[in-house]
Amino acid sequence: MSPAFLIRPIEPRDNAAVAAVIRRVMPAFGADGPGFAIHDAEVDAMSTAYTLPRHAYFVLEMGGNVVGGAGIAPLDGGDADTCELRKMYFLPAARGIGAGTAMMARCLDTARALGFRRCYLETLTGMDAAQALYLRSGFTRIDHALGATGHGGCDRWYLREL
Repeated sequence: MSPAFLIRPIEPRDNAAVAAVIRRVMPAFGADGPGFAIHDAEVDAMSTAYTLPRHAYFVLEMGGNVVGGAGIAPLDGGDADTCELRKMYFLPAARGIGAGTAMMARCLDTARALGFRRCYLETLTGMDAAQALYLRSGFTRIDHALGATGHGGCDRWYLREL
């Protein structure tokens, strides 16, 4: 029996599907204005953006369709030991089936393998299920943003020692 989902590295053929996931999920949580990742230049070319050193992005596939993704990369404006969990978004069909936990493990294992010692992430009020996942995954809420991500619309920040 095959698993309900597959996590694999992003490929160029996934760019449009990943961008569509991001553009569908973020507005559903009110994260479509200025200061949110939906406007990052990399959204339309994620496979290219994550070929840089110490970058990795993974897609979540169900039934041959990309239904989510997440990645890690050095924290912009941060120290060399800190990565950022980036653009972890899943369509509704991929939620509540353990895919978030599996994706988080894949990203954190990759971060360790790339030599990072801490992982940072930012999100916003209302993304309650995601924040519960972050806490279950060992993240601690902090009271301020780190680095220079340009995501001033976010109002919740988390950090985890690796």
